[in-house]
Amino acid sequence: MITRRNFVGACALSVTAPALAIEPIKRSGKQNLKLSLAAYSLRNLLPFPRRGKKDAKMDMLDFVDYCAKLGLDGTELTGYFFPDPLTSDYINRIKRRTHVLGLDISGGAIGNNFAYGPGAELDKQLDYTKKWIDHYAAMGAPVIRVFAGHPKGKGADAAAAVKNIITNLHTACEYAGKRGVILAMENHDFTTDIDRYLEVIKAIDSPWFGANLDSGNIKTDGDPYKQLERIAPYAVNAQIKVMIPRGGKREAANLKRIVNILRDGGYSGYVVLEYEEKEDPFKAIPRYLDELRKAIG
Repeated sequence: MITRRNFVGACALSVTAPALAIEPIKRSGKQNLKLSLAAYSLRNLLPFPRRGKKDAKMDMLDFVDYCAKLGLDGTELTGYFFPDPLTSDYINRIKRRTHVLGLDISGGAIGNNFAYGPGAELDKQLDYTKKWIDHYAAMGAPVIRVFAGHPKGKGADAAAAVKNIITNLHTACEYAGKRGVILAMENHDFTTDIDRYLEVIKAIDSPWFGANLDSGNIKTDGDPYKQLERIAPYAVNAQIKVMIPRGGKREAANLKRIVNILRDGGYSGYVVLEYEEKEDPFKAIPRYLDELRKAIG
């Protein structure tokens, strides 16, 4: 049987062969949207060992408890805020706590940069990514938010960076598939340009890959909602921010419209609130979650 993957390999032998691209995610059955909260929403209260912040008012177990108190279906766990080194004992405590509280681990998140070519820095980025794929697989997280990354240095070659990102994502997806974890690339930094973002998304022909739609990370020219409509058919995870950029400024996001964009794009899965504003998160988060509940219906 000829698979798309085999066909892509065969086409690589011919410079005249047409390029194949990933297709929109196919789903069956009734759409099901559920609510989760990103740990990044409480980043100022959580430890951040990679940046030397070890003392904090909460840890990840406290964050899981908070998600349960909010009546959520899931919790999104961000790698930045776990103890370093992360032990199997702590992972097991997270698994037990989420289960007894009736929460799904809706996904995980890491911060990587895949714009590097071969060398020591790329090896470091791939090792970091594989380590966290292993951690999240042990927790039972089905999907991990990853970044494309961005080129470093003055006069960096954007086209070369895109090629590096595509190559390195293929490597990471191959490893993720062995652990049963999907990698979801966020529109972020270098890929807030949605043309560039979709160029990368469509180039990764792997069942263990998809888009992480972030409603707040879009170049500010044009209609941001139209750009979200382009991402939604490829989404395997969705992070929702309460502000959206337009014309060089930020405005309150129309959460109902974003939910409808996800629906129209065929999305099923978690709608993850990622709160980043200055208002006290313990006051603002419940209010925005109520708004999202109403939008989801």
